[in-house]
This record gives sequence, C-alpha cells and structure tokens, in this order.
Amino acid sequence: MLTALLPTVFITVIGIVLVATGSKSVAVVGGILVLALCGTALAGYGLGTLFVTRGASLAAVQNEFLSSVSHEVRTPLTSIRMFIETLRDDRVTDPAERQRCLAIVHQELGRLDGLVGKLSTLSKIESRHTAFDRRPVAVSEIVNEALAALDAVRLGAAGDLQVSVQPGLIVRGDREALVQAVANLLVNAWKYAPAEDKRIEVRASGDATQVTIDVSDNGPGVSPEERAIIFEKFQRGSAAADSGSVGTGLGLAVVRAIVTAHRGKVDVFANAPSGARFRIVLPRTRTETT
Repeated sequence: MLTALLPTVFITVIGIVLVATGSKSVAVVGGILVLALCGTALAGYGLGTLFVTRGASLAAVQNEFLSSVSHEVRTPLTSIRMFIETLRDDRVTDPAERQRCLAIVHQELGRLDGLVGKLSTLSKIESRHTAFDRRPVAVSEIVNEALAALDAVRLGAAGDLQVSVQPGLIVRGDREALVQAVANLLVNAWKYAPAEDKRIEVRASGDATQVTIDVSDNGPGVSPEERAIIFEKFQRGSAAADSGSVGTGLGLAVVRAIVTAHRGKVDVFANAPSGARFRIVLPRTRTETT
C-alpha cells in the first residue's frame, strides 16, 4: 500500500506547485488535473484500506464465532460418544448405572439440541430471515406464558416468586418471540438464584410511550465490567463460571436479538441488596387486543 501511496503523494505535491506558481493557464489547468487525479487515487486508496480492514475484522469475528461454536458443540458430543462407547462395550453391568449413563446422554442431547436451536434463532433474526408478527399483544399474556415456561424448568421446586403486572399494557410484536425473551431471563434468574432461598420478581409497568419488563433475582449479580459483554454470543459472566452451571452463553444473545428486532432495548442493573435486574423496554401501543 505504501508503494502505491508515496507516488500519489509526490504527484499531488507537484500539482499543488503547478497551481500555485504557474503563470500560464496551461500550467494551472495541468496542475488542477493532476490534483483531481491524485484526489481520486487517494480516495480510492482510503476506500480500499477501509474495505480491507473491515474484511480482515469480519474474517476474525467469523473465525472466533466458528471456534466458539465448535467448542460448544464438541463438549456434549464428546460426552455422548464416551457414554455410548461405554454402554456398547458392556463396561457397565449395573442396571442403575446404565440408567444413569442413559440419563446423561439424554441430557447432553438436550443441551446440543438447545444450542442448535438458539444458533438457528440468532441466525434467522440477525439475517432478517425471520418475519416477526406485528400484532398487539397483552404484556400480561407474555408474562404468564413465560412463567409457564419457567414452571417446566423448576418442576415444583420451592422459591419465592413475585409477579406484578400493570393492567392494560399492550405492545406490538411477535407473541412467541417475546415470550421466549422473557422466559430466557426467568430461567437465568432461577438458575443463578441461591438454591436454598430463591427470590425472583417479575414486574411490568408502562408510561405513555413505553413498557418496561423487569426480571430480578437475589443471585450473585453481574459485575459492572461484565454488563457490556454478557449479551454477546458465547459470553458468560463470572457468576456462571463460578457456579459451574451448564450453559452455552446464547440465551441473553437471543434476548437482545428479539428485543432489538422489536425496536426495544435490554439492559442489566444491580438489584439491591444483591442479585441482578434485567430490564426489557419496548414501545407501547394503545391499540387494544381483539
């Protein structure tokens, strides 16, 4: 690039000298033409550099993404293969132990299926291949269906779950996608709240222009340094690593993609006295559901 840039700069200087010192119209016109040519060359150089730099950055991001996907897929596959080989070679003879091995295989298959599903959802949203419905939806219905999804995860386990939804809140969007976004936050809150004293609160309120859905827990929370990265793909906070909980780091990325597609925003704050508070903000509509 320097080989191409240096002659262009040199010719530009010559053009400036011709324009500044030329006493004849031919010299002035020649200088202007030289400057125009050099300006075009410099602009092309700048654009070329920009495209090359952006292309290199994109390639780096793609390589990092593929590496992360490969790592996340390889972990359950390795576990599944190990247990299948163990069962195939009859190295486990105790019926109870065989059932435990099969349960782990089933769990890892579910984890793999969840990973593929989340990747598919993200890919469709980010490539704009997913056409979301744009219908009025009651926020109370979104919260209730998300709570039903949480019930399937908690399986009747004890916990203090507080729900407060302001009546009459309506948003325009895709019901199933919005339920998935809120459910992801609820499942995360349940996962990271302490086992002996889970306290989760869901609160929905609104003003004239927007609706706010808060999901709070009493877990370890999210450090200020991590709040900017946990919504990225395959990024998990230190609380997830410390707890040893199973996850792919895609749940919050799906939440952000869905909320952004609905012209909203999602953020996380500290929850007093402890824990995290995730907040979804969506445009409010006054249209009543039918």
